[in-house]
Amino acid sequence: MSPEPFLGQSDPAPVRHHILSVLVENKAGVLARIAGLFARRGFNIYSLAVAPAEGNARFSRVTIVVDAQSAPLEQIVGQLDKLVNVVAITDLAPKDALERELLLATLPVNDDSRASVLDVAANTGASIVDVNAVSVTVMLAGTPGACDRLEKALEAFSDVALQRTGRVALPRLGQTANV
Repeated sequence: MSPEPFLGQSDPAPVRHHILSVLVENKAGVLARIAGLFARRGFNIYSLAVAPAEGNARFSRVTIVVDAQSAPLEQIVGQLDKLVNVVAITDLAPKDALERELLLATLPVNDDSRASVLDVAANTGASIVDVNAVSVTVMLAGTPGACDRLEKALEAFSDVALQRTGRVALPRLGQTANV
C-alpha cells in the first residue's frame, strides 16, 4: 500500500502541495524566522510540524507542506536556504515519501450514540483512547487521506472537538514495506 498524496481543495481548482523536509539547528527563533520568511513573501504554508531530528538535540526537522500555487518551489527553497540556521532542505515527492499525520477527536456521547461512534472508529482504523460517561476520544495516526476520511465520517456527529497535527514525512529508503 502506497502513501496517498494529498490533493486537497481550498477553491474549485485543485491545489498542488510540495513537502519540504528542512533540517535546522535547534536554536531559539529559527521557527519564527521560517514563518516570517513565508509571511513576508506571501507563501502559503499548508501544514507545519517540528521535532528534534534523529534523537539529536542539536538539530530539528521541520516538515513544511507548501502550496505550490503561492510561489514557485525553487523560490521557496532558495529563500529557505538563505536562512543561517538551515542545514539541509529536501523536496519530498509523494511517491518517494512516507507521510503520516495524527488526528484526535472528542465527541460527546450518550447511551444511544456511543455505539455509532465506536462503529465509525472501527470502520476507519481509528483507536479509542478515552471513554467516559459523556464522551469518547478517538485517535488515528495515518495517511492524510485516512485522516480526511475519518474527519468526514465524524461530520455526522455534533459538537466534535477535532485536532490534526499536520503531516510529517521522510523519504523512502530502498524497497521497504509500509507499516
